[in-house]
Order: sequence, then structure tokens, then C-alpha cells
Amino acid sequence: MKLIRAVREMQTACAEMKRAGRRVALVPTMGALHEGHVALMRRARDHGAAVAVSIYVNPTQFGPREDLHQYPRDLEADCALCGQEFVDVVFAPSDEEMYPSGTGADEAGFQTSTWVEELALTKRLEGNRRPGHFRGVCTVVAKLFNIVAPNVAVFGQKDFQQLKVIQRMAGDLCYPVEVVSVSTVRESDGLACSSRNRYLSPEARAQATVLWKALSTAQDLFNGGEHNTHRLETAMIRTLQLAPMSRLDYVEIANVETLEPAVEARRGDVALLAVHIGKTRLIDNLIL
Repeated sequence: MKLIRAVREMQTACAEMKRAGRRVALVPTMGALHEGHVALMRRARDHGAAVAVSIYVNPTQFGPREDLHQYPRDLEADCALCGQEFVDVVFAPSDEEMYPSGTGADEAGFQTSTWVEELALTKRLEGNRRPGHFRGVCTVVAKLFNIVAPNVAVFGQKDFQQLKVIQRMAGDLCYPVEVVSVSTVRESDGLACSSRNRYLSPEARAQATVLWKALSTAQDLFNGGEHNTHRLETAMIRTLQLAPMSRLDYVEIANVETLEPAVEARRGDVALLAVHIGKTRLIDNLIL
């Protein structure tokens, strides 16, 4: 496995792999790798491609009062895990490499002179709660697509809105890349794997299972014939309230393609939620 820090070196390495007749699969990450990331790497390898994993805590997707500087970082451990999963190349650039015109963080967050933005799917949910977040996501993923020129890019379904935004962006900008999704990987008690789970105290970790319990409640009611979204969302909220450390951000059932609120829940709609457990904000979702 090769570790690359510079953009031009990464471009050269990926071009050489393609000239050798290999397809390239990209797994974009912010590091602090876990079993969810492992599932992405394995799906990438299933495509018969050379696997490139990016490890970069992207400052443009963090708001000024978010956890950019606290976000867990352990490049040595991440590279060891990538080596165990037979990753071909790890790309771990600096901010200066990724944002040559970047001006650092100010009251508006990290700034750069060029942005990529998707406008249809980013107005609500995470886009509403975290202004500028998806602009940062789209910008860094567009950069990674330009650097790696992958045939395939693999994203997790846990960040469902992000997945849909990237799929839309790739199509709208005519990137010749197949955006593949992988189902959410969960701990044995249902908690979705997330790098931010590392923030949870033992007590908060025990209560964080309430997110999966709330989603499962909606699924059970739906399976029993309940399609009224207000009642389904109310049932999720009541389940979340069973955890004393929980503080609701949003709960919603939405159309799986448009992410607009569903009037009546139908099979294939998505239940989404964001909840603070103590000081840690977690998101999760389930397709009904």
C-alpha cells in the first residue's frame, strides 16, 4: 500500500493504474476508520478495481461552531487498517494541497475562492441545520473526483442525504463515475457505526441505541399498516424521549429521491433523524 500526500502525485499514481488496465474505485473518508468504512473498501474491491481511500478532514464542510478541531484523527491506525484491507493507495493531503486558495477558518468557517454546490436536495434536513455543509461536501468530492478520476466511488447509506446529493452532483456535472451505495453497518445493539461515536461517554453510548429503536418503531408500525407520517414521526419522537440524554434535532419521513416530506408513507420512503445524545450529534436513517 502506498501513502500519498500531494495532489499531483495522486493524479499520476491513478493515471498509471488506469494505463496498466486497472479500474479505480475511490472510497472518500475523513479518517477515524471503523467497520462501516471497511464495508466500503470491500465493496470497492468487489468491483475488481484498484482501491484508493482518501483520508481528509475537510474543513469546508464544518460550520464555525462545529467539531473541526476535535474530530478524531489517527492516520497511522487508519493506514494500518487500509493495509489489512488490501487498499492500493491512501491519499491523505493537507489543507494547502486541497485548497490552494483557502484562507483558513473565520466567523463563516473555512473559506476558499471556488465552490461546487447542489441546490435541489440541500435545502432541508442537514442542509437547513448545517448551512454551507453540503457546499463543502460537494466541493471536496468534486476535487477528489478530479484528482483520482475513479470509475467507481463508494459511499455509505448512513449519510443518506449526502449520498443522494453526491449522486445528483455526479450526474449533473457529467462525471464518468458510478456512485455506489453500501448499507449502514451497525453495532450489535443497532447503533450505526460512526467516527463520532468516539465522543460518547459510556452512559451516552448506552442511550445512543435509542436512534435505532426509534427507526425500528416506525418500521414496525409501517409493517402493521400505519402509513400516516404524523403518527409515525410522533411514535419515533416518543421513543427518543425515553433516553434522558437525548435532544431532538429533527425526525422526518421523506421521499427517497426528492427528500421532500412524505404526505403518506409508502414503501421505499426514508425515515431520517438527527439527535443529540449528550454533547454528540448523531444521524441515522432507515428505508421503509
